[in-house]
Amino acid sequence: MSMLSYDDAQRMPGATMYATDGDKVGKVTDVYIDADTKVAEWALVDTGFFGTKESFVPLAEARMEGDDLHVPYSKDQVKDAPNAEPDGELSQDEEARLYDHYGLTYTEAPSDSGLPAEATTGQAPVEPMPVAAPAPVGRDTSGPTTDDAMTVSEEQMDVDVVRRPSESVRLRKHIVTEMQTVTVPVTKEKVRVEREPITEANRDQAMDGPDLSEEEHEVVLTEERAVVTKETVPVERVRLDKQEVTENVTVQEELRKEQVEVDDDTRRTEEL
Repeated sequence: MSMLSYDDAQRMPGATMYATDGDKVGKVTDVYIDADTKVAEWALVDTGFFGTKESFVPLAEARMEGDDLHVPYSKDQVKDAPNAEPDGELSQDEEARLYDHYGLTYTEAPSDSGLPAEATTGQAPVEPMPVAAPAPVGRDTSGPTTDDAMTVSEEQMDVDVVRRPSESVRLRKHIVTEMQTVTVPVTKEKVRVEREPITEANRDQAMDGPDLSEEEHEVVLTEERAVVTKETVPVERVRLDKQEVTENVTVQEELRKEQVEVDDDTRRTEEL
């Protein structure tokens, strides 16, 4: 039979307790240390579904095998142990009833074994196990135990805004040709034949010259024509300027976080 060590006491909370016949009793939830000897004296084990029942078991003849705690009592004997308040300290009446239940003799005299001085179990006495301080509730299976609490962390998004060049804009001019149509009024002369009868007023002019002759008169006609001239004139000034506009942009990122769950063989897994 292996003896309990200081390290055993440190990792006992959370261990699975097995009865003398190999039946699984439940998970160890706490360890009670004797106030005088500083030796681990009692283990508090969860024996009911969903934490409805907890029983105290003597540790004087218990042994650790890996992560399992073996006690020299049957599962029914542990489950039927008298009720005691798990308030951090057992009263004398509670210890007396518990020792009587497990077939041990109770006395108020102090001892160095974790059992009262007159308590007997029918087996050879076990050397005392020194424990400097109460063991933390639970242990770190992934590394050295630090304290009695687990730190839960999560990733959080921190969105910042940085200014970066987005594009380059140039102002440039070039020449294009387009057709423009303008309508303007123009005047021109047309020939018109006028006839007047011979009268006393114009008879002298009409009779001036030979009786019969060949003659030719000429008239010059004029007209206005549209003449286009072009000149270059400034019409406007153009420059580049910048202005800031604000718009909402939605960003998405996958974030990881840790979750805590209680995994107990005697009760269902509960996620916290």
